[in-house]
Amino acid sequence: MDIAQNSISAGASLVEIEISVSHEKDSIGFVFRDNGCGMSPEMVKSVAEPFTTTRKTRKVGLGLPLLSQTAMMTGGDFGIQSEVGRGTTVTVSFGLSNIDRPPMGDTSGALFSLVLMNPDIDFVFVYDYDGNRFEFDTREISKMVAPIPLTNPEISAWIKECLYQEISELHGGLFS
Repeated sequence: MDIAQNSISAGASLVEIEISVSHEKDSIGFVFRDNGCGMSPEMVKSVAEPFTTTRKTRKVGLGLPLLSQTAMMTGGDFGIQSEVGRGTTVTVSFGLSNIDRPPMGDTSGALFSLVLMNPDIDFVFVYDYDGNRFEFDTREISKMVAPIPLTNPEISAWIKECLYQEISELHGGLFS
């Protein structure tokens, strides 16, 4: 959620989130891609250091440094690429079975919240679980239901159910 929120704060109109779980490779990976304002090379170099932030309300930025540190502690990796005016891509992986890996939490609920709370932003979610894929694109849904907004109670209820059902099925119906 925090990385997606960074994209939204950077003025992105499109946020792409890819999640890939591989038990065979013992890894879980995330790619966050946006078309926001991007960052200068200097900012990209410093963004994974503690206390780097662009916020005016507080001078502490710990989200990306903690994410990077946690990824490294689990045998994973962290990377960030950005270009001013073109957007940013954050890539992070964790050792799936590593005891220090944070739990996934409510993936379906997080994705649903992003869509519902940011109706003017397009989201693309790709979830790959051991080779089984689920893709969700708000642009496609918006076309199908136009002119009804995605925040319409019936449409949002359908989106919520779709996310929970599809992601749960990827996990063998165990959880979302």
